Amino acid sequence: MDIAKVIVDVPAKDTDRTFDYLIPDSMRTWIEPGSRVAVPFGKRTVQGFVTSMQPEAEPSRFKLRPLQELLDLVPPLSPDLVELGEWMSERYACSRILALQAMIPTALKGKAERYISLADRPVADEAPADAGALLEDDGMSDPVERGIVTYIRSKQQVALQALSRQFPQEAAVIKALLRRGVLQESQTIRDKLQKKMLKAVNLAVPVEEAEAALDDFPKKAQRQKEVLAFLLERKEFLPLPLKEVLASLHVSAAAVKALENKGHLRIEDVEVFRDPYRGRYFKPTQPLKLTGEQQYVFERVIRQLETREQGAFLLHGVTGSGKTEIYLQTISHCIEQGRQAIVLVPEISLTPQMVERFKGRFGDQVAVMHSRLSGGERYDEWRKIREGRVKVAIGARSAVFAPFAKLGLIIMDEEHESSYKQEETPKYHARDVAIRRSHQHGAVVILGSATPALESYHAARSQSNDEFAPLLLEMHTRALGNTLPEVRIVDMRDELREGNRSMFSRALHDGIAGRLERGEQTVLLLNRRGYSTFVMCRSCGYVAGCPECDISLTYHQRSNNLRCHYCGYAAPAPEVCPDCGSEHIRYFGTGTQRVEEELAKLFPGIRVIRMDVDTTTEKGSHEKLLTRFREKKADVLLGTQMVAKGLDFPDVTLVGVITADSSLNLPDFRAAEKTFQLLTQVAGRAGRHQLPGEVFIQSYTPDHYSIIHASRHDYASFIRDELNHRRSLHYPPYCRLIMVTFSHEQLPVLVRLAENFKASLEGKARKLGWFGAMDRFTPDVLDILGPVASPVPRIKNRYRFQCMIKWRGQIDAVGLVRNVVDEMADAVQRQHLQISLDVDPQMLM
Repeated sequence: MDIAKVIVDVPAKDTDRTFDYLIPDSMRTWIEPGSRVAVPFGKRTVQGFVTSMQPEAEPSRFKLRPLQELLDLVPPLSPDLVELGEWMSERYACSRILALQAMIPTALKGKAERYISLADRPVADEAPADAGALLEDDGMSDPVERGIVTYIRSKQQVALQALSRQFPQEAAVIKALLRRGVLQESQTIRDKLQKKMLKAVNLAVPVEEAEAALDDFPKKAQRQKEVLAFLLERKEFLPLPLKEVLASLHVSAAAVKALENKGHLRIEDVEVFRDPYRGRYFKPTQPLKLTGEQQYVFERVIRQLETREQGAFLLHGVTGSGKTEIYLQTISHCIEQGRQAIVLVPEISLTPQMVERFKGRFGDQVAVMHSRLSGGERYDEWRKIREGRVKVAIGARSAVFAPFAKLGLIIMDEEHESSYKQEETPKYHARDVAIRRSHQHGAVVILGSATPALESYHAARSQSNDEFAPLLLEMHTRALGNTLPEVRIVDMRDELREGNRSMFSRALHDGIAGRLERGEQTVLLLNRRGYSTFVMCRSCGYVAGCPECDISLTYHQRSNNLRCHYCGYAAPAPEVCPDCGSEHIRYFGTGTQRVEEELAKLFPGIRVIRMDVDTTTEKGSHEKLLTRFREKKADVLLGTQMVAKGLDFPDVTLVGVITADSSLNLPDFRAAEKTFQLLTQVAGRAGRHQLPGEVFIQSYTPDHYSIIHASRHDYASFIRDELNHRRSLHYPPYCRLIMVTFSHEQLPVLVRLAENFKASLEGKARKLGWFGAMDRFTPDVLDILGPVASPVPRIKNRYRFQCMIKWRGQIDAVGLVRNVVDEMADAVQRQHLQISLDVDPQMLM
């Protein structure tokens, strides 16, 4: 193969294709699909990925340039991942390079660095034959020039930044030397992180020879003898880190160096994998006896695994039904087949317990990938997967791209979670990517949830022919045989009428007091961080808002500041109204900080752990907080939705939802579904073991069907009501959506360009016979809602408008929308407009 087709790391419309490069003879045996290479592109050097090779190039008027550098001996992308990137580009309307970049760790997203060296052949006629001869022939009279050339010659090659630091005042001189051809510039790609290396000690001779040498050490070299004896005692663990040897024996480096000089040992650089769980002990566990329902599900999945053909299952099991044990036992069977497994969890807060369970069952066969690891740790965990050192990968959304070669099983826990949808380009959904990968590998996918996404459940129940439709498996009882907790809805309007102005209803207050007396634990959910929702002047009505976004600021008591949760803007809390000077500044709404303060007032001495974005920013903070709670060092676990799912504590017998309405009134057609899921999930934290559980849901709209069905643990009735609602409004699962968001600093320009987009899209759709109002009788149809102002109409001083495109049937709506956006590219660039496409959006804000 002579030609490599390369996708270059230049995310633009005109570069979203492959470019041909010659493969140098030195790289010919190394290059393959998925290889990462450095290539010349215009006047730059950029990173790229080889997608394929061919014997010769297509006829062109341009002379092909060769690949500049092979960046990895083992390609970071396998051929199936390259193919997956092509599919993602088409399905989610993103460039191919962004799809491929999403699959590799940040450490490999290298950047070009510029290097300066002496030129082989200066271009100036009066210059000597090579730049090095300038010094000998005294062809350079300027001492500054001589100093620069001498420095570069001693280093052979110097990074431009390093050269600038060495000669900070001589930029003009360096540029002149480059122009005259005395110096030359080159570029190469350097990764953000490198492998971790350390000095290690190893034997340089056979063990028998080293043992014989122990008798020949003179008395004055006893320290050297101790070092050699120490290495022989630990010969099965060699090489040993030099620091460990020095610290264990309290010897100096000179003793080790002396042994190296005598030829007994050698000091070498060895690679060390950064392990985020080094030194941690995970108690081994054995498989549990499965219940009848669990056994049926397990056997059905195993039968599919045995066929080695693609299959997908939606595992709908009530909270506490034992889904995790099924995951563990199916993975064991997968490993016995010589295959590998990926386990996806939706949030970082679920990772500690999942890691404990999976490490306890599979030990060092598990790699963990999530955002709270350092860049180096994530890179090394990824390399363990790529090199086949582990059999199981656990992680959040991006772990779906784990580079396993023999993938047999993908498990997606809490599959309904919106966090599985990436909100930045490429805006992929891990569920669809997982099923696509399963088709590539003949693997099995398990989508597990107590409250499956409506689209997943509808597809499974209707048994559609869609390649993404799973088969439905259900478990209706808890694995330990205990009942689901009793749930009571508390009408907060009645509490207010009866004089209770506290954020806690009387029933919830008494429930917390009872648990404190009995030494049991409570989980409290409030899906809003901060101290209060907004700050308002009661004299003039002023509300503190973000100067760069059209959103009110949230008050945080601990730092005594107001903060925007969209752009990060922060300001000190005002003591008087900025508009009228009044001192009647009041804090409205309730945040987690305020609940924590109120608990301390009502229950002196109560021990509260608060978990929200503000308390879990440090590495390992989730694990530390949950471990404290598990060890009963706290009475109450208070938090946002991160405390609602997946946590299993035997002494939690009470769950309280402070306000169930916070997610119900969002401008989102999924608001009722998200409310039902959140309430059902958090209710499932109570009474999971021997002690019975109780749940209080506080609400100002207690008669809403999502709250009523959640209180009854009645998923089937909720699905029936919600599907009727979606069908009448023609929303998913009865159609698909594309959200097109426009942003610009000037509102008139934004409105005009958004209207131009709609007119162009509508015109093209009409010509194809697709455009029309959506009703239940039209099989292939596309409708456009908007453009209108976004729910948050301004963020970071940019106004935002959006169009919602609904479609169903066998039409290429994604391709049509992408075509219209491409046609607007010149106007977009000229007017500095930003356009974002989100296929199958999960967030409409």
